[in-house]
Amino acid sequence: MQPNTYFCYSHTMLSVLIPTYNTLVAPLVENIHAQCQKVCYPFEIIVLDDASDNPAFLDQYEMMEQLPNCRVIKNQLNLGRTKSRGLLADMAVYPWLLFLDADVMPKYPDFIQRFALDGVQEAPILFGGVTYHSEKPVIEEVLRWKYGMSREAKNVRERYKRPYFIVSGNLMIQKATFSTINLVSENVYGLDNIVSYFIYQNGIKVIHIDNPVFHLGLENSETFIRKSIESLETSIRFESKLDLPDDFRPIQKLYKRLKNFRLLGIFMICMKWFMKSIEKNLYSNNPNLKVFDLYRLYHFSLLKEKNDA
Repeated sequence: MQPNTYFCYSHTMLSVLIPTYNTLVAPLVENIHAQCQKVCYPFEIIVLDDASDNPAFLDQYEMMEQLPNCRVIKNQLNLGRTKSRGLLADMAVYPWLLFLDADVMPKYPDFIQRFALDGVQEAPILFGGVTYHSEKPVIEEVLRWKYGMSREAKNVRERYKRPYFIVSGNLMIQKATFSTINLVSENVYGLDNIVSYFIYQNGIKVIHIDNPVFHLGLENSETFIRKSIESLETSIRFESKLDLPDDFRPIQKLYKRLKNFRLLGIFMICMKWFMKSIEKNLYSNNPNLKVFDLYRLYHFSLLKEKNDA
């Protein structure tokens, strides 16, 4: 048998689900569609436009709607990525769902084939990982790129150290399992941490494979820092509702350690002294991720103390 021969799986059926907002998603859809046609099990691709308001991105949908087994749905109101994913799952025809962010691109030309669904159906979740291009971006995007390269672009062995932690921008999941863990509908940042806890809490097995997507949509440093702080707010809010333990994330553990050893006050004072230098570093062409960790811990501590007051 030739190495490039593709198998036909009679009982594998896949729904590829892509929420998008003001993003050029056509190249991703064309890539995925071509790959799905090579593996001849039934598939569909559903693109859900979340009320995009930039006309530059609306003309692409006509081409996509001409592709077999591909449809485009348009929200009348902006619902956010979380609710959009829930709608996509409800619309999906097939039992396996592949969620992809609109600003990604598969690393490998056999991305769909690599999931090898029939060989791994003992687990309801497959995570292929995320990666970044090695070229350094413009200075405004360096912090996000460097964080992604260091903290998110992990190989399979590294990911299995915390196997329940997933990034939802490249996630294969059984439809029934998605219903079990899709318990949040708010449009807030940081929900991957909450979903990861639900996976952990329910003892759901996750298989990690070498099948990453490139994350192409890098935020500028200001936006990334703002979203990072909003993610901390999300964790604290779910902590308060008892939907997330207060020691699930590493930053929660660090905060508790400072608190238990009565070092929190000293830490906060020192951070205030050096805040201008810290922020200057974060917006520079060579931001230090350890400094960013301290910056996030400082804001997490501020939010915690305010919430617990």
